[in-house]
Amino acid sequence: MIVQIVLVLAALAALVYFVRSGQNVKIRASKRLAFGAFVVVNIYAVLRPDDVTVLARALGIGRGTDLIVYLLVVAFVFGMLNSYLRDREISQHLTNLARQIAVRDAELARREEELARKLDQLAERDARSATAAGNGHAQDASDAVTGAAGRPHT
Repeated sequence: MIVQIVLVLAALAALVYFVRSGQNVKIRASKRLAFGAFVVVNIYAVLRPDDVTVLARALGIGRGTDLIVYLLVVAFVFGMLNSYLRDREISQHLTNLARQIAVRDAELARREEELARKLDQLAERDARSATAAGNGHAQDASDAVTGAAGRPHT
């Protein structure tokens, strides 16, 4: 009797945890219903083990315990398959995110190189302008000394 109480309380605790978990918004309704049904069947099997044996014999299985084990194997396979599919989906999302980040980083690097090249061109142009302006002042001074025709000014 004590074991039955512990098993029923454990099943109810699992159901409460499942329903109250922060991720329950993301869980599909079908999974919620299936888990709820699983807990209800589990509680029924704990409280009425003879009924499970009758059901097992009607299905061609010798004992109710064997039926429960077979159902647990199916539930385990379902859980593993669900976990595998979710892991594969997450891996695909991570791959897509990594690709998007790589493309964005490459685009940013290209833009930075282009900007650096334009800044270098502007700096060269400014340097040439400054040099030309300096040479222009020297030429003006030379013209003043030699005169406009190239003869020395008297």
